[in-house]
Amino acid sequence: MTVAALVDLGVPFSEVIAAVGSLGLEGFSIEITPGFAGAIGASRFTVSVDRPQPERRYAEIDELLATAPLAPRTQSLARAIFRRLAEAEAEVHRTEVGDVHFHEVGAIDAIVDIVAAAACLDFIGADEVISSPLPLGRGRVKSRHGMLPLPAPASLLCLRGVPTYDAGIEAELVTPTGAAIIATVAGSFTGWPSFIPEHVGWGMGTMVLSDRPNAARAVLGAPWQAVGLSSGATHVVVETNIDDLSGELAGHALSQLLQAGALDAWLTPIQMKKGRPGLTLSALCPVNAADRLGAILLRETSSLGYRKLPVTRGERPRRIVQVPTPYGVIPVKVGSGPWGSPQIKPEFDACAALAAEHGVAVRDVVQVALVAARQELGEL
Repeated sequence: MTVAALVDLGVPFSEVIAAVGSLGLEGFSIEITPGFAGAIGASRFTVSVDRPQPERRYAEIDELLATAPLAPRTQSLARAIFRRLAEAEAEVHRTEVGDVHFHEVGAIDAIVDIVAAAACLDFIGADEVISSPLPLGRGRVKSRHGMLPLPAPASLLCLRGVPTYDAGIEAELVTPTGAAIIATVAGSFTGWPSFIPEHVGWGMGTMVLSDRPNAARAVLGAPWQAVGLSSGATHVVVETNIDDLSGELAGHALSQLLQAGALDAWLTPIQMKKGRPGLTLSALCPVNAADRLGAILLRETSSLGYRKLPVTRGERPRRIVQVPTPYGVIPVKVGSGPWGSPQIKPEFDACAALAAEHGVAVRDVVQVALVAARQELGEL
């Protein structure tokens, strides 16, 4: 999926063919085909094996990569990725790294996947690789060693130091090969970086998931830095102090900020110069929305200016789950992550609308939605 996303992004497939061909291996073929992951057009990278392949120890694979006529950057990336895999497998099976026998992850398709991914990343030449936190599935997966728990042991060890979260689904969403690639090449992890998107590629897998497209997205873009903001800022608090605004106008300004895309907005009572009572009207927003929200402050209040305070926001990974209830389908926000049990909150406006439709109390609809959501997520 990584290779497919990068080729879909714009890497010529001839680069993959050349890198894989330089290995001198036989008995397989590769292709890129178009398809759909749900409603999203995507590419699929397929490795077809047409004859039996030998099992290989890590030392043999590393020697193969070290002696192949690969581009220097491709070669070093591929070797680093396999090194991470070997260290994880060695820990799982309690053996020496050089003696690790690669079965599933060491088969010809995994060798090709890793070399192809390294060649694509080398071709792009990005100054920085950033990944989102990785979703991990639950359940079990069948392997040569029998049934294994998910996340697979080798995947989990490859992901040491990498932010992950519970995807809420029984499926293998991150394989050992995928984990090794991302953990090796990504320099940082964030929900969404501050940059200018320029090209987008989608790589699809073969498994069909019930609640999401089975696809990986690659985005190539250029960095940017807003004037006056520190380089580490992911968000901005835009605010102004006002001492002559009525309650009605203050509430209206607050609602205008939220409608314009503020992630949050609030009013704080303060005491201003000469002892006058006043308000601080604040809004949290992405960096590139700061001046747009600042314009709303100037338009909707009597203020002559506004401040921009750079901040970095930590957050739980979140998603919306549509749960059926006797009152209708209700969207429920679910916050996951390694911070205790999931945060589950039905969307209040939807609950209020259904409560009015059925002539019941809003709190009753909210409670039913909470129970339904916990059952859907396996919490009950």
